[in-house]
Amino acid sequence: MRLLRFLLYKISTMLFSQALYLTKSLTYKKDALKKLPLSADYIRDSTLELCAEQILSKKIVGNVAELGVYKGDFAKKINLIFMDKKLYLFDTFEGFATKDINIEKEKMFSDGSQNFSDTSIELVKNKMKYPENCIFKKGYFPETASDIFDKYCFVSIDTDLYEPIYQGLEFFYPKLECGGYIFIHDFNNSSYSGAKQAVIDFCTKYNIGYVPISDVGGTAIITK
Repeated sequence: MRLLRFLLYKISTMLFSQALYLTKSLTYKKDALKKLPLSADYIRDSTLELCAEQILSKKIVGNVAELGVYKGDFAKKINLIFMDKKLYLFDTFEGFATKDINIEKEKMFSDGSQNFSDTSIELVKNKMKYPENCIFKKGYFPETASDIFDKYCFVSIDTDLYEPIYQGLEFFYPKLECGGYIFIHDFNNSSYSGAKQAVIDFCTKYNIGYVPISDVGGTAIITK
């Protein structure tokens, strides 16, 4: 055991010098939520599991959603954990909208040059454990949500750019059940500074608090 601890210490020290870290599993997680496969973003996934445990144990009603799906890797995890809830998936499935890129450039948040068009509804659907629960809404948000009046217990917003993030918060927060959570990805991603500004502007306007977490993309979390 001493040798193992020594080896782990040496390995963690080497990784630390490269800004990489070892972490123990969250042993207090309930077995029912130990479902997610290992990924490069352990903190984000584990935080999702812990928030889901709170939602499910408290029997908070409402469905789940993701705005900014891309290839569906995080949506797959939402679908897996919230197996009995409808999952709304909002995306252009064609990459950034030109008008949102223009706002990014005008406000000098980013150049919006990253290409997220290499995806499709079919590609995402094939990743889902419970595809029958998925409702795909292709097109520009929030127009694609004009016929939806659901409440939500969990929402992921991962659209990178200021305008769709801000509009996502305006749409989803009033519909968030008490005890629910909204994850906003890229809050601390310097490549997309509009993400942080959208959260700050929204939360300042409505006097809402948020919590940043130390995952790969620098997610912020809003609850009600």
